[in-house]
Amino acid sequence: MNSAATAPEARSGEARFDRRLYAPLVLGSVLNPITSTMIAVTLAPIGRSFGVGPADTAWLVSGLYLATAIGQPVVGRLVDAFGARRVFLIATSVAGLAGLAGAFAPDLGPLIAVRIGLGLATCAGYPASMHLIRREADRQGLGTPATALSVLSLAGQATVVLGPTIGGLLVGLGGWRAVFAVSVPLALAALVLGALILPREHPVRSGPLNLDVAGMAAFAATIVTLLLFFVRPAPGRVFLLVIAAVAAVAFVLREVRADDPFIDLRLLRATPALSLVYARALISGVFQYSFLYGFTQWLQDGAHLSASHAGLLLLPMSILALVLTLVTGRSPRIRGKLVLGGLTQLLAAGLMLLCTPAGPVWLFLAVSLAAGVPNGLISLANQNALYRVAPAGRTASSAGLLRTFLYVGAIVSSTTNGALLGAGATGPHDTGLHDIAVLLLVLAGVFAALTLLDRTLRTGTKETRPA
Repeated sequence: MNSAATAPEARSGEARFDRRLYAPLVLGSVLNPITSTMIAVTLAPIGRSFGVGPADTAWLVSGLYLATAIGQPVVGRLVDAFGARRVFLIATSVAGLAGLAGAFAPDLGPLIAVRIGLGLATCAGYPASMHLIRREADRQGLGTPATALSVLSLAGQATVVLGPTIGGLLVGLGGWRAVFAVSVPLALAALVLGALILPREHPVRSGPLNLDVAGMAAFAATIVTLLLFFVRPAPGRVFLLVIAAVAAVAFVLREVRADDPFIDLRLLRATPALSLVYARALISGVFQYSFLYGFTQWLQDGAHLSASHAGLLLLPMSILALVLTLVTGRSPRIRGKLVLGGLTQLLAAGLMLLCTPAGPVWLFLAVSLAAGVPNGLISLANQNALYRVAPAGRTASSAGLLRTFLYVGAIVSSTTNGALLGAGATGPHDTGLHDIAVLLLVLAGVFAALTLLDRTLRTGTKETRPA
């Protein structure tokens, strides 16, 4: 990848990244995070609308993330094999239809099905974006296209951190159904821009792609059975843990023997730097989404704020995360961002322990600001680390797998939030929120230790050329 940066056109300064790609890539890649985060402020109103509790509405989060966790690397492989344009256009069309169906869902079951469909349909944006960024950088003889990567990260951060605020405003204007309806114009805009701008590619392969269906099924069985147990843990449901353990063993045995595995465990073992990227993504996913959904829902059910006010209280987090991503996006350094992100995770979790329904608003704002720092730094640093260490020809599938680990973390967070908040979100001692805070403290400590002990981050980094 570095050798490409010494091409004559790169040295002459004539090579430029095609910035027309930014619009469709950004819009396509934000469909998934904005769809996933806006739901945070709708869980309470949806629960009241259908007469269900946090453990049931948690499936609106878990269903989308389960679909995304499986779909991202699969769609990434399709992009690597057949090109980004066709996969992108098909997927965004389905996303628009799923959003329309969600706006008219009559009950919780159909709404969960819609969320699963949205998760699958919005899988294409991020892998397609990473694929096209590398394709354009190689075509122009660039090194690491820092500006293009920071634009993509900035867009993702903007939607993740602004999602609850936007969702709260939409709920205030048109109820929770408006949050699903907004996917329709977003998908339509991405479809039109993609059709007009995305380049046509010659597929790497013309025949069918051999998908590891058995590996995907074992992976899904492991996650689903764990979810079913932890949503309502009880001695009579321990058999689900046994099934999960058997499915996990079957998954590992399948992946180490498969010629073309769903998740290449052999590659992860042989590439420690890539494995550490995914490990950080998993931990940060649990932390980020446990805070996003847990704190937001507690603000409504525990502190008795409206959805709109809860969304506005997270606005400082949104602004700070965006500023940090914008300011640090062109820097090639990774370790410093991860260390600072880990330390401020500890701060945010510690401040959550001080929150009570009668607590001052400035404390809620302080929690929001503390959470904004890791939101603005960790995802950006992990994305740049992935770009550097991903195997040649597998950028899209590696990027998809990054989202898989992130969303497995989100699945874990939705399950723990449903259990902890269902037990004590509105209790006299706020045990639900404080239990989540203790969990986040542990996670933040593990993340900080993993980052500080990671020797691969201490090595010199390759020069990053702005695109």
